[in-house]
Amino acid sequence: MDSAPSNALLSTPPELSPLEQEVLEEYERLAENMKKLASILDNLASAPTSEILDGLRELERKTSLVFTLLKASVYSIVLQQEIDWGGDQRDQQ
Repeated sequence: MDSAPSNALLSTPPELSPLEQEVLEEYERLAENMKKLASILDNLASAPTSEILDGLRELERKTSLVFTLLKASVYSIVLQQEIDWGGDQRDQQ
């Protein structure tokens, strides 16, 4: 018989101060954001890693090609400068 009054107390909302109500609302927003984050992370975790790895391999190949072309260009410039400076020194002698 004691359970009826306690159920009545649980069903009536307690009086909350404005600050307490604001804190509860903020916790509710935080809980919703956490649910959204969990859903996004679940989607990312379920993405096939082979696609990601293939994409990274292709990016690595392109990057190494660009690096090789850059080195070749720098070597060509340095070689051309040495040829030009060598020609200038011969002309001066």
